[in-house]
Amino acid sequence: MTEKILSTKKNGMAMLLLFLLLYLAACGGIAIGVYLGGTAGTLLTVVSGIWAALGWIPFCGLKVLRPQEALVLTLFGKYLGTLKGDGFYWVNPFCTAVNPAAGTRLRQSGDVNSESHKPAVTGVEGANPAAVYVKVDKKISLKMMTLDNNKQKINDCLGNPIEIGIAVIWKVVDTAQAVFNVDNYKEYLSLQCDTALRNIVRLYPYDVAPNVDTTGDGIADEGSLRGSSEIVARRIRDEIQEKVANAGIEIIEARITYLAYAPEIAAAMLQRQQASAVVDARKLIVDGAVGMVEMALDQLSEKEVVELDDERKAAMVSNLLVVLCGNHDAQPIVNSGSLY
Repeated sequence: MTEKILSTKKNGMAMLLLFLLLYLAACGGIAIGVYLGGTAGTLLTVVSGIWAALGWIPFCGLKVLRPQEALVLTLFGKYLGTLKGDGFYWVNPFCTAVNPAAGTRLRQSGDVNSESHKPAVTGVEGANPAAVYVKVDKKISLKMMTLDNNKQKINDCLGNPIEIGIAVIWKVVDTAQAVFNVDNYKEYLSLQCDTALRNIVRLYPYDVAPNVDTTGDGIADEGSLRGSSEIVARRIRDEIQEKVANAGIEIIEARITYLAYAPEIAAAMLQRQQASAVVDARKLIVDGAVGMVEMALDQLSEKEVVELDDERKAAMVSNLLVVLCGNHDAQPIVNSGSLY
């Protein structure tokens, strides 16, 4: 199904005034027909009465569109075309606006905290089954929308369960495909976001891990969900776009909004990260201490301050390393006697 833009002129105001004048003329015709009587008066009264009874039908063809809105119209089940562009239109009053996703409320801009229409929707998070359908707006928004999908628990490529959430910026670019190619384009988009997220996340580890290939080229790399968030988000966007292209939806951007280990392993992973940090810190301290000991021995030997044999050098190295690498301040002992 290809979108067809209706070239209807914005003649809604003119048609509204015409119908109002015809209504006034019908009321006047009824009064004049009753006054005149006879065959001519009866005929005028009948014609005017028919228009007064059925004259409301043309008013159903009046349509008002705000900027970045569209209206998909069908006539007796056949796709007639799409109205685009803000203005006041008049179309065939027997046309029907179609938007299967009009009553769907997701966690996205335009749906959250919407006070204008609160229809009852089943199967959608946050829906109230007891809500009363008052009015459903069949217009399709062409604005960029932000879908904040629910957090999901997914296993990364190492099998560690993680929780991740994404925000997807999207818009409708083909109203005919959005309405007729899928049953409900909002729910379809949400489902494809979940699927694409799972497909991409399972290729990456949470943090950098050895011998892991995330690009599919057979070479281990340093890709990770935490360190390569831009690349991961771009791959998620491309994956979603490929799935929703037939629904007339364009994915502008996808961003990771939440990333953490699942609660059942979060404590263990925190201990692992702390241990890794302690090891790195100790390694840095030892490297610095060895350099300082080496420098001390070289300067003592160069300036001939004291002559030390190998055994005394080993004892001095041991003492300096204990002082430099210890967690507590050293307690000095002054030797006032002989060196040996």
